[in-house]
Amino acid sequence: MTPNLLNRRQILITGAAVLTGSALARAHNGTVHVTIEKLAFLPAEIEVRAGETIEWANKDPFAHTATVKGGWEVLIPPGKVATHVATAGDTVDYYCRFHPNMSGRITVKA
Repeated sequence: MTPNLLNRRQILITGAAVLTGSALARAHNGTVHVTIEKLAFLPAEIEVRAGETIEWANKDPFAHTATVKGGWEVLIPPGKVATHVATAGDTVDYYCRFHPNMSGRITVKA
């Protein structure tokens, strides 16, 4: 492989990863899906309406949490799914209590 071809592929892969990681999740049947994989919430930022369910699917081999400082916490075991129903006051930043470098944001729209 020539160096130019390799660089072009790296740029395309990096660009696709950035676009995928920054896309806001869309609700499907009232549920917004967040995947946990390789110590990251994907997507990291989601928009929901009050009453919609947020579902975290943990694909990592260890437990995570979705923790709001001074608020609620959801434990997500390895290989399992956990949920939280959004309320009007849930526009929050959240993180994993076990892995504080993992963070996300939930915005509740009217």
